[in-house]
Amino acid sequence: MSTTPTATRIAYQGEPGANSHLACAEAFPDAEAVAYPTFEDALAAVKTGDTHYAMIPIENSVAGRVADIHHLLPAANLYIVGEHFLRVRHQLMAIKGADIKSIKKALSHTQALGQCRRTLRDLGITPVPEADTAGSARLVSEQRDPTLAAIASKLAAEIYGLEILRSDIEDEAHNTTRFIVLAKDPDDAEPEDGPVITTFLFRVRNVPAALYKALGGFATNGVNMMKLESYQLEGTFNATMFHADIQGHPADRSVQLALEELSFFSTELRILGTYLASPYREEAARAAAPPAGPNGNHA
Repeated sequence: MSTTPTATRIAYQGEPGANSHLACAEAFPDAEAVAYPTFEDALAAVKTGDTHYAMIPIENSVAGRVADIHHLLPAANLYIVGEHFLRVRHQLMAIKGADIKSIKKALSHTQALGQCRRTLRDLGITPVPEADTAGSARLVSEQRDPTLAAIASKLAAEIYGLEILRSDIEDEAHNTTRFIVLAKDPDDAEPEDGPVITTFLFRVRNVPAALYKALGGFATNGVNMMKLESYQLEGTFNATMFHADIQGHPADRSVQLALEELSFFSTELRILGTYLASPYREEAARAAAPPAGPNGNHA
């Protein structure tokens, strides 16, 4: 992923203080993060050249995939040039002077509400979906209603002058969102740059066992498929598109062979980008590994 001095503007969906804003600040500390109301607007900003990149959430370790993105990516005609993992910490906030016992409703993005579901249930607070986390904080600040709270970041509480009633209310300590960085032109990593991820979309032929046959090449060539998700197209329940991440570079012979076999059984195949794997992947794998036994072997 290029980080040249000219790459100074990066689009995100939401309002200042949103988690996407925090992801931009972590990945591009010297860039100007620019807020857009919708994912479509953020992607269009890259397409028109208003920004160099877009920072877009694609999945969360608790709430799963961000569904809208899978439908927007094919039409966006942009390329994935990087990924970033953000440890998400949600704060329950309200106007100054409010008491947690008085809170009846919590406003936030659907994903954030899903990530705090158990906590909200325990507190007897009704979740209310809104467009984004920071926007919810702004609404609570504007309405001045002591029965309303927002779930958002510490930065959002600072920006909108809210008081944090309960910190880090996410249900799971591993709550992490994966973002992809999109650009107008491809900027693929080189095979020697290190561990890389290749992301692609494909649509299998309408023949029996097409998916099984299409994916067989990855198994026989020893290519690790790290993600495979399907979603419906055109509202017919017959046309299915698949989104996949694999470990490896298209220049690798094993990946070449696997993609050739996939192409034979597919009506469409589009590579969205090959980019460096985030160091977070290795850190998470180490953290999840079972402890070593007395002889140094894992249990």
